[in-house]
Amino acid sequence: MGFSDFMPIPILICDKNSDLPYKRFLGNAKEDLSTATVAVLPILEAVEKRGDEAIREFTKKFDGIDLETLTLRPNDLKTNVPESVKEAFLRAKTNIETFHLAQKRESWSTTVDGNRLGVKYTPIPSLAVYAPGGKALYPSSVLMGVIPAKIAGVKDIQLVTPPQKGGLPDILIWLCQILEVDRIVTVGGAQGIAACAYGTKTIPKSEFIVGPGNSYVAAAKSYLAGIGLIGIDSPAGPSEVCIIADEQANPRWLACDMLSQAEHGEDSSAILLTTSESLANDVSKELEQAFIDRPKRLDMKKNAIYQNSAILVFPTIEDCIWFSNELAPEHLEIQTTKNEFVFERILHAGSVFLGPYSPVAMGDYISGTNHILPTARGGRIYSSLGVDTFLKRVTFQEVTRESLKNLYPYVKLMSELEGLDEEHGTSVKVRYEES
Repeated sequence: MGFSDFMPIPILICDKNSDLPYKRFLGNAKEDLSTATVAVLPILEAVEKRGDEAIREFTKKFDGIDLETLTLRPNDLKTNVPESVKEAFLRAKTNIETFHLAQKRESWSTTVDGNRLGVKYTPIPSLAVYAPGGKALYPSSVLMGVIPAKIAGVKDIQLVTPPQKGGLPDILIWLCQILEVDRIVTVGGAQGIAACAYGTKTIPKSEFIVGPGNSYVAAAKSYLAGIGLIGIDSPAGPSEVCIIADEQANPRWLACDMLSQAEHGEDSSAILLTTSESLANDVSKELEQAFIDRPKRLDMKKNAIYQNSAILVFPTIEDCIWFSNELAPEHLEIQTTKNEFVFERILHAGSVFLGPYSPVAMGDYISGTNHILPTARGGRIYSSLGVDTFLKRVTFQEVTRESLKNLYPYVKLMSELEGLDEEHGTSVKVRYEES
């Protein structure tokens, strides 16, 4: 393998059996929350013990705001959102609803050995959707969190967002109104997560919490989920994209797609996997030109590209697929002459974007898929947020007298083997003998 001598972004000529890409770039996907967890534990404990009083203290400390009211009813608030913005978000709302309506589940039953067995789907009772504030304002995430929950049948939904000195953003209030969110909790950070997880005098408890946030929000969610207090979407890490492309791909478009993740934060990563050294060099040049042409958030983008990103050149497209499956990226773009061939072999990814006209930004905003996705290799075990996220499977069975009589001899043997025949076995035996 070798480094390009003239391009700042790492270009690595790779072999599947080399450990450098595996150790270096798969390691980038992880986020160490240990320091943040230590910092948030006293906050969580204080909110659990002192509720609203602690929340007001932390809000004054971290946000510089004296909170009078902790919760607001969306319909009590006035907004002034431009019609063009409303039109964009309403179009996105329609697309997201259409996609997620297709995910609805119906309860079912079947006959097994003469008995009626089945699954009844029930929604979780309550949800908190976290929306960051300030420069990290992501109103599109409100759509992504609330819509599938509504379709699943969640009855109580509250938006949790930091207070703003100039008042809450109109767009957040308006979205809560059209999505029929029950209340807005004007508390941010770990204290906002704690308030919804434990519940306070004024803030109802939520069984589930989703949505993006900084490392302290992520640490609070992960810790509280770890002790079984709440459910969460998935442990969150930095935003990431992986792109599989061959020589036919447009290098300018690929560079734009890499930078669209880099502008999320300096810890974001963008990995291009290709079989073409020529494409690799062209994309690297396009990245450098983009830094000149589009200097907004320049330091952030350069840090993400130079420190956490790379272009990996493999001998075959199969090797690119192998690496992508090891990475299990949050976003995976496929821009090759045989997209379906590649996609069929993808096992792990948060969301996949097929073809040259499917940049990640389409899924972020408007196409209809959900952009709340597993990161940090979480795609190997977690799925994207969806209707299923908010549904519980309740299994049931109705055993007939005839089936109980037929199956009792097996229950007798199995319960004796496990040493539980005295009560487990007897609960079936009495019915066998007395019916």
